[in-house]
Amino acid sequence: MTQRRDEILDVAEGVLEREGVAALTMRRLADELGIRAPSLYKHVRSKEEIVTGLQARALQAQAAAFAGHDDLATLAAAYRQWALAHPRLYELLSRHSLDRERLPEGLEASAAAPLLTVTGHDVDRARALWAFAHGMVDLEIAGRFPPDADLDAAWAAALSDFAH
Repeated sequence: MTQRRDEILDVAEGVLEREGVAALTMRRLADELGIRAPSLYKHVRSKEEIVTGLQARALQAQAAAFAGHDDLATLAAAYRQWALAHPRLYELLSRHSLDRERLPEGLEASAAAPLLTVTGHDVDRARALWAFAHGMVDLEIAGRFPPDADLDAAWAAALSDFAH
């Protein structure tokens, strides 16, 4: 990856986190970089390539954040903490399809490995747990729970059920 492409992804990540995916336009990124939009195409082919690059960064960050969590409670806490700290990047990763052919080989598996480990490599159970965690985080990010909701208790109850 070129230094300029890294810089473009840095700017794109900043725009994404401040304003959301709709703000990720080639013109907007060029403006942020102080160049003309056509100049971006020397370094990236399309907005889709930028999105895939940001998703790859998110998976790398998740893999790093989840590494070493070998029990369900600490892994779930790390998942929630990462998502809440990076809500727009999380949304880009979890609400948009992945161009798996463009992602670095093994990256998605690396990010999923801790979840598979804590579920005893039961893929169906891992997917169910991931769907639960995604739903909880997604609703929390969206502010959909009542102000007095005890989300820690809800997480603990669900994780207790998954542990059995």
